[in-house]
Amino acid sequence: MANPSGQRLASLDALRGFDLFVLVALGPLVSSLTHAAQSPALDGLRWAFTHVAWEGFAPWDLVMPLFLFMAGASIPFALSRYQGGANRGDFVRRLLKRVVLLWLLGMVVQGNLLAFDPSRIYLYSNTLQSIASGYFIAAVAFTSCRWQWLVVLTLALLGGYWALMEFVSIDGYGAGAYTPQANLAEWVDRTVLGRFRDGAALNADGSVAFASWYHYTWIVSTLGFGATTLIGVFAGIIARAGWSGVRKVVTYLVLGAAMVVAGWLWGEYMPIIKTIWTGSMVLFSSGWCFVLMGVFFLVYDVFHLKFGLDFLRIYGMNSIAAYVLSEVVNFRGVAHSVCFGLEQWLGAYYGLLLALAQVMFVFLILRLMLKHNVFLKV
Repeated sequence: MANPSGQRLASLDALRGFDLFVLVALGPLVSSLTHAAQSPALDGLRWAFTHVAWEGFAPWDLVMPLFLFMAGASIPFALSRYQGGANRGDFVRRLLKRVVLLWLLGMVVQGNLLAFDPSRIYLYSNTLQSIASGYFIAAVAFTSCRWQWLVVLTLALLGGYWALMEFVSIDGYGAGAYTPQANLAEWVDRTVLGRFRDGAALNADGSVAFASWYHYTWIVSTLGFGATTLIGVFAGIIARAGWSGVRKVVTYLVLGAAMVVAGWLWGEYMPIIKTIWTGSMVLFSSGWCFVLMGVFFLVYDVFHLKFGLDFLRIYGMNSIAAYVLSEVVNFRGVAHSVCFGLEQWLGAYYGLLLALAQVMFVFLILRLMLKHNVFLKV
């Protein structure tokens, strides 16, 4: 990601790489290890790499918000030439291409398109599609408004979500309910997406059966996706500002801490629930994203340190490829076809070996792509 001087902003590449490394490498390895060990001593580690079932927040819950945050942080670098209506036709084509490709890749990752089975097509159900939605809102706003209006829009998105969830009641859903079965966002997704909601299926009589385990929401949550991505835009604006590096770091850390506290306090009234992307969760998670941005900016762009973590660039510069490869291609099967004889000796730890093989295959492919300057861009 280039800065005003024409150099890549190392902190953005590194932070994006860190997010992808945690998602496609560290997370799966830790999950396999804790599953195999079944040791109470690893309970804290297991919690850190597991999504909270409903209300609350664990470190693993930060991965997806950081994805959206980084998409927003890239916007001031990538789209500044389109501000004020300049080159509008080119901007619209570029924006629509990105949104459509992210949407289709999201459907591929979710296992829908590759199944060639119409009954498994779900329209809005993946992280890449949330990025597409948030990016669309943030990109249009950034190229159309001054930064002050971006602040107003962010607050309006958060306030609009809160008002809908608090005051609208339909068919027993809503009116301040934040349970999995009774929140308004659940009703909207069931009503609008119907059979095309993830986990939904048609009964013999033509009615829709919704999976009892699935409570992720997407349509009303799009307001939160947009707010998260816009907050990332502010991080990108700060990175491009003509301030000293120290001032930028202090700004990231102070604003980040303020948002964490604000989100936590708001959580007393609107619970922090990532599954439905509540406004309190947006502020709380975005605050931690700002803090991480400050830390990475200090390390990579102020002190120019690496600590042997330059490999993060391999993930960061091909983040979409890393995500799609890890989610779609089963390299575990390749490893199993060669190493299956070890299962009798490794027992429960055989799964850890397969997870390591998956991670290494993806890493080597990404490394080759970077070496030959091949990048999956949307």
